[in-house]
Amino acid sequence: MTRVAAIDCGTNTIRLLIAEADRDETGRPRLEVLRRRNEIVRLGQGVDRTGRLDPAALERTLRAVEAYAADCAELGVAPGEGTRRFVATSATRDARNREDFVAGVNRLLGVEPEVVSGQEEARLSFSGSLLGARAGGGPGEEAQGGAGPAQAPRLVVDLGGGSTELVLGVDAPSAAISLDTGSVRITERFLSGGVTPDAEAAARAEVRGLLDGAERVVDLSAPGQLVGLAGTITTVTAHALGLQTFDPEALSGAELSPQTVLASCDAIVHSTAEQRASWGYLAPGRRDVIAAGALVWSEVVSRVVERTTAAGRPLSRITTSLYDILDGIALSLVPAQSPTEGAGA
Repeated sequence: MTRVAAIDCGTNTIRLLIAEADRDETGRPRLEVLRRRNEIVRLGQGVDRTGRLDPAALERTLRAVEAYAADCAELGVAPGEGTRRFVATSATRDARNREDFVAGVNRLLGVEPEVVSGQEEARLSFSGSLLGARAGGGPGEEAQGGAGPAQAPRLVVDLGGGSTELVLGVDAPSAAISLDTGSVRITERFLSGGVTPDAEAAARAEVRGLLDGAERVVDLSAPGQLVGLAGTITTVTAHALGLQTFDPEALSGAELSPQTVLASCDAIVHSTAEQRASWGYLAPGRRDVIAAGALVWSEVVSRVVERTTAAGRPLSRITTSLYDILDGIALSLVPAQSPTEGAGA
């Protein structure tokens, strides 16, 4: 086994996964999770407006990186690109001063952060989601990569703070697109003053226009399964399930009807600050952007349901997965199978 550390730094949240990585007897990659951590740092604060990383946001993020470096040292993750991988997504892609961020991460963690493209972000998200398909539940101590037999492709949606990835495929992506929309971006563009009728209409028009463009790349009538990843979608699922706290076992692999998902999205979009503060599953750092995230998710679900219904294959259930891009990053560090091992499998 090789001990690896994966870090996913998005627009709103930075997360760490430390795991033992190897392959099973069939050659499929496997992770034995040792530690998961996440912190809301809002690295993308103001990036959509200024095109630069805010100094306070950068400082918050590098403090978290320093803590994650200490975790790596504590759990014996060796330095180097073969054992540590740091992936930075939407906010950093858009920032003109991202070199300040790159230098800070390199100094603290000993590896260059990869400011990945939207396509690579989509590929990693899809790869990670397959762990959930294989394990059939929440992230536990061990999970195996790869998907079982599928009758139709899965549409995996990774809804982040600054971008949303739509990835269609069975065992690997066959089509993917990254959209410049997410909970932080929509909040800053449209909902910073609250969810008024005019602001909501403008935000929905923006997302619908992006989905119109997405359909030129990804066939939204094709999926036999819709799988949602990341914090907005787990929050919507927790609301729909009536949870009191964030419960990984209840959330990952949860299946809900489209009508239930859309009803919870609508309730969250129009919720009050007091209601959001009372939801034990909603982290304080996500309260001010969750309405925008739920709005984006409702538009994606509505569009996919509309298209699959028109194609005669209506979706009856929507699946939530806690396996996502972070798991995909860790899987990318699983050592390659040697020719000798392959021959003996």
